Amino acid sequence: MSQQTYPKNTWYVAATSEEVAGSKPLGRKICGESIAFYRSHDNEVAAVLDFCPHRGAALSLGYVEEGLLVCGYHGLKMGADGKTKEMPLQRVKGFPCMKSYAVEERYGFIWVWPGDQSQADKTLIPHLEWAVSPEWAYGGGLYHINCDYRLMVDNLMDLTHETYVHASSIGQKEIDESPVSTTVDGDKVITSRFMENIMAPPFWQAALRGNGLAGDVLVDRWQICRFSPPSHVMIDVGVAHAGNGGFDAPADKKASSTVVDFITPETETSIWYFWGMARNFKPEDQALTDTIREGQGGIFAEDLEVLERQQENLLAFPDYDLLKLDIDAGGVQSRRVIDRLIAKEQVAKEQVSKEQVSAASSQAAAPLQTISF
Repeated sequence: MSQQTYPKNTWYVAATSEEVAGSKPLGRKICGESIAFYRSHDNEVAAVLDFCPHRGAALSLGYVEEGLLVCGYHGLKMGADGKTKEMPLQRVKGFPCMKSYAVEERYGFIWVWPGDQSQADKTLIPHLEWAVSPEWAYGGGLYHINCDYRLMVDNLMDLTHETYVHASSIGQKEIDESPVSTTVDGDKVITSRFMENIMAPPFWQAALRGNGLAGDVLVDRWQICRFSPPSHVMIDVGVAHAGNGGFDAPADKKASSTVVDFITPETETSIWYFWGMARNFKPEDQALTDTIREGQGGIFAEDLEVLERQQENLLAFPDYDLLKLDIDAGGVQSRRVIDRLIAKEQVAKEQVSKEQVSAASSQAAAPLQTISF
């Protein structure tokens, strides 16, 4: 059995709200769990194991009828609780209950808890101010990438690669030349880099113009990467006309945004990558939102081949000890947080297992009782 590489007792983004619509369920693997998502009664999102107890067909290949998930193979109808409700001409009372998952629709995303369902707590879903405030606009997308999710965390917590991978859009040599600071606050990791009196790269020149500002003047630029478990990275990025306070510059002197990254493991070597950008300037301008989303989508697409080839190399050379430099501190510290969470889960599992073994032993050792009539 391979070693667990991701926490499971936590909330992950599994899909966008638009992906789970109408009468068609969505099948998606999250942390190794094959799950069928669908709209149940009153348009509520439900999630059950994507496995029909009759013949093992994928329930996600079926359809939704009157709030029940209908298997497209023989018509078995599954409820949101994982119980078979009915099947044509068959008695289903004795059918085994399939696993159902805690699920929540919030901020335009479908969140799922793939681990121990008794621990699912909806208050642990992070608050996203940009998703509820009218002062912000958001546009994003989804990529499927064949790589370990931690490689994407590494990528986002060290933006030095922008100079090389994204040279035509957001990269510039000043990124390499500026020092990086990394701090840890409990399970949160923050890596920041500030650049002063530089020319903005093409993407940020366009963003300045989109905010009604000159793009061909000296600017102060910032990148503040914020990791929070299990694998979310929010990055405060932007440029301000030089000499106006940089990150703290007034709104009419800068173009700033939050890069949104929800990295959801599919398997140990593949991910669902929900990317986007939230901005707090001209939120009503849908054309600007579309332009930024298109540009950002192109930028992130440039990472795909790098990450997938990196994964191939790591699998081909499993004994190679990778170098760790100062610029890797954000990713290294984030991995330590992840490792702590996984270790905590494993200790809890071992404790439960011991208790179960002890209970079974006690039951087996109990003397037989004679019952008199």
